[in-house]
Amino acid sequence: MIYVIATITIKPGSAASVLEAANPCIKATREETGCISYDLTQSMNDENTLTFVERWESYDNLKSHFNQPHMLLWREKGAQFITDRNIEIITAESVKQL
Repeated sequence: MIYVIATITIKPGSAASVLEAANPCIKATREETGCISYDLTQSMNDENTLTFVERWESYDNLKSHFNQPHMLLWREKGAQFITDRNIEIITAESVKQL
């Protein structure tokens, strides 16, 4: 299983516009092959910090996601609002059990 934690910082006052641009992508992504979950959250401490929390069956499914039309459209529409981003890809294999 692959986890993705993608944190974005957006321009102040743009949260509603970002959510409007992201919602079609979120809905379509949840229907993609290999998508286990795909959620967008907003920080309780900073309304300008949003985080996508994703779970994928495989890295191949995730790679396919990056080229989907709804993802490309989200990138185009969302770019005007994003000031910073940090994307972490985590695999269960990298976690050691105690």
